[in-house]
Amino acid sequence: MTFFRFEDPWLLLLILLLPVAAFMVRSNRNAVLSYSSIGRLKTVRPDRMGLVASIPRFLKALAFVLLILALARPQEGHRRSQILSAGVDIVLAIDTSGSMQALDFKKEDKPIDRLEVVKDVVAEFIENRENDRMGMVVFGQEAFTQCPLTLDHDILLSFLDDLKIGVAGDSTAIGSAIGIAVKRLKDLKSKSKVIILLTDGRNNAGSLSPAQAAQIGKTFGIKIYTIGVGTRGKAPFLVDSLFGKQYIYQNVEIDEKTLQEIAETTGAKYFRATDRESLKNIYQQIDNLEKSEVKILDRSQYRELFVYFLVPGLIIIILETLLSHTRLRKIP
Repeated sequence: MTFFRFEDPWLLLLILLLPVAAFMVRSNRNAVLSYSSIGRLKTVRPDRMGLVASIPRFLKALAFVLLILALARPQEGHRRSQILSAGVDIVLAIDTSGSMQALDFKKEDKPIDRLEVVKDVVAEFIENRENDRMGMVVFGQEAFTQCPLTLDHDILLSFLDDLKIGVAGDSTAIGSAIGIAVKRLKDLKSKSKVIILLTDGRNNAGSLSPAQAAQIGKTFGIKIYTIGVGTRGKAPFLVDSLFGKQYIYQNVEIDEKTLQEIAETTGAKYFRATDRESLKNIYQQIDNLEKSEVKILDRSQYRELFVYFLVPGLIIIILETLLSHTRLRKIP
C-alpha cells in the first residue's frame, strides 16, 4: 500500500504567514519619486505594468510555499502488513429455501422477506470482522459453496448481495449444508473454526442428517452456532392469485430441538430471532463470543520527497533575484 504524508505537518501552518507578509509589504508603499517628465510613462499600459510588476511578488510567494513544504518533510510511504497469528475462520450457512420469502419482518415499518433482513444483518457482521477469513454456503434442497473462505470481504459481500430465494431449491437440507461447511474448514489451521447456520425450517432434504453432520464437525473441532429465524405462529406470504397479489398465512415450523442439539454437540449455542433487532443482537453476541486476536506487524518504509520542493524553491529565489536586479528592477 502506497501513501503520502508529512513528517512535520505542523510546519505547514507557516504558510498562513504569507497573507500577513503581503499586507505588510503593501502598507509600506510610501516612497515618492521625482521625475522630470512623465511623457514616456503615459505610453505604458497600466494593466500590463501591474502584471509585470507583480511577477517578483508571485515568485517570492511561490518560493516561500515550496520551502515550507520542503521543511515539513513530505514522504512517500509503502506499508506492508503481515499477519503474525491466524484469526477465526467462519463459514456462513444461509437458508434460501422458499419459506424465506415470508414477510414477517419489517424494515422502516415496511414488510420485508426474511432473506433481505438476513442479508442486511449478515453484511454488517462481515464488515466488523475484517481480519477473519470468511466464506458462505447456501442451502435449500441442495447445498453448495457460494463463496470460499477469503479475506477479501468485498467479494463475499457481493455474493451475499446477489442471493435469491430458491437459488438452491425450496426444501431445506440442513445436514448437507453443515457437511459442505465442514469440508471447507476441516483442514485449515486457525485459532478457531466456526459455522453460523441460519434457517427458518426443518431438515427435509439431503442424504446427511443434521446429527451426523454435527458429529463430524465436532470431530474436527468446529463450533456450529445455529439460528432459527422467523416469528412464532403463522407468517404472511404474498402470492399470485386470480384476483392479483394476495396475502396468505401459513405455519413455518422451525425444528428448534434439532438446532439446539447441533449447537450443543459442538460446544456452541442456539439462538432464535423473531424480528430484525433480535437477529442483529444474535450476530453481535456471536461476534463477542468468537473474538479474533489477530496480531498484525505493520512494516512501513518511507522515501523523502523534500528535494522535489526544495530545489524548485531555490531556483525560483535565484530567478526572482535576477529579475529584480535586471529587467524588473525597482527604483525606490
